[in-house]
Amino acid sequence: MARKHLILLLILIAITLLVTATLHYPGGSQVDKHSIGYSWGNNYISNLFGPTAINGSDNGARWWAVAGMIFLSAGFATFFVAFSERIPTKGASNIIKYVGASGMIFTFLIATPLHDAMITVASTMYLISIFYITVFILRSRLHAFKALCIICLAIFSATLYMYGTRSLTYLPVMQKITFATMILLVLALHYFTNAEDFQPKQAERQS
Repeated sequence: MARKHLILLLILIAITLLVTATLHYPGGSQVDKHSIGYSWGNNYISNLFGPTAINGSDNGARWWAVAGMIFLSAGFATFFVAFSERIPTKGASNIIKYVGASGMIFTFLIATPLHDAMITVASTMYLISIFYITVFILRSRLHAFKALCIICLAIFSATLYMYGTRSLTYLPVMQKITFATMILLVLALHYFTNAEDFQPKQAERQS
């Protein structure tokens, strides 16, 4: 029972730490360098990681946010390892397990000065893993999950496009929507799918 809920526990701890970090952020955003506190509409999650806030004050949010990323990365890595066991094709299972879990190391490194490079690496590895999961979801009878996977991939890709083209006006909001949909997808897949959902259909097994 404890193992079943480990992913949820890690993610809940991560969310609690990251929300706590926003409460300790001194201020400053892309809109107003002298603003006070954290703005969910104008600050990025990455603003929480630096030793100094945008307004020049010491950043009391830093270690709360770093700890949050550790737990979030651990939760997602655990998911990819566990979910890979439900995939019947060994090659695809290994990609989900090793690319997905390894990508979470680079996700944590987003909280370091390597931020920009790690976004590219971590995002690529995450997209590869979720793409493989989506392929097996599309082959299954999990119709609601088909829509959910496609929506999550579309939101993630749109956010990356905005980041790459420096379309910054709505990027802070899209970043948080992306995080929320990622968490929703991971928890939904973890709790509401099983290995039987991805087994070949009877006709395919007999042919």
